[in-house]
Amino acid sequence: MFAGRRGVVGVAAAAVVVGAATSAAALSGGAKTAAGGDCPEVRAKVERLEGRITPNACAFMWRQIAFGELPTATPPAVGDLGHPRVKAYLDIFDEEATLWEAGGTPQRGHTVIGTSITGSLRLVPDLRYWGTDVVADGGVMMFGQWNEVTLKGHKVAYPQIARNVLGDDGKTLQARRYYDRHVLFRDTVPELAPEGLFDGIADSGPTPSRGRAPERLRAAEIRDRLAAWNGEDVDALLTRVGSARLSGPGLDAPLTTEAGKRAYLQRFFGTADVRFKAGQAAFGETTTYVEWHGTVSGPKGKDIPFGIVERFGPGGEWELYFDTLPLVADRAEIDALFQKLAQPV
Repeated sequence: MFAGRRGVVGVAAAAVVVGAATSAAALSGGAKTAAGGDCPEVRAKVERLEGRITPNACAFMWRQIAFGELPTATPPAVGDLGHPRVKAYLDIFDEEATLWEAGGTPQRGHTVIGTSITGSLRLVPDLRYWGTDVVADGGVMMFGQWNEVTLKGHKVAYPQIARNVLGDDGKTLQARRYYDRHVLFRDTVPELAPEGLFDGIADSGPTPSRGRAPERLRAAEIRDRLAAWNGEDVDALLTRVGSARLSGPGLDAPLTTEAGKRAYLQRFFGTADVRFKAGQAAFGETTTYVEWHGTVSGPKGKDIPFGIVERFGPGGEWELYFDTLPLVADRAEIDALFQKLAQPV
């Protein structure tokens, strides 16, 4: 969940916190329903589920549910891979899986990934989240979620995309997590927290008519979209989405005006020099997710592992998921923030 110093403050995968089922029963039932082309028990527990829901995708989602439903109870000791909730978490991953968290380098294997989640559960034992917009595309899963934790007495909530590549058994082979770590510090350690990258960005000028939502992004457009991001082509990025509302890190409400959306992208490119490759994409009936992954350079560092997920939704939504923290704080400053966060109240 949190990529902190030396990975001690680790990870939290996407999950749905609803209902009650054992992992074994859930997996068995999920595989059977998915064989018929669906996963109705999961569908009932997320806000939206679309795409090619194959048996491995259904099995993956049930593993996520099993982890999310299990309370932490007594937090695990650092490195305690036998803790019930840590075991449920590791059941999501293949033995040799890799997991990339915002701002970090990939973790590999159960020992490293499991040790990381023990750090997270010690910091936020009340961690909970539920599925929002989920798109399965066979072996690719884009799991939108809403996370809630308590840090230093403050309730902190934020969206995240858990992107997974699955094996035939539904275990994750490669995972990446997209969320903004800046929100963890803004209210909890305000004396150290840097100013937000998008502070002051707001709508201005005339609000366009709602009009017709732009068509979903198609696979054939990925090359041009990638070129627009790498070329910092604000006009191309905005033209494709038309009147869509922009949601992203640092915004309290979606931007609806041309001027507001343009100011947001210009602020981003004024700080971030990205070098992306196309990552995974998932195409649902009404929703498309596309991942751009590579490095970012800016005033706080060069060639930092970085990525963005775009979501194009059915109601004219255009959503961006990425971590602003490495754009406003260097490695030493980030370490100091996590150290302060881990200190008792």
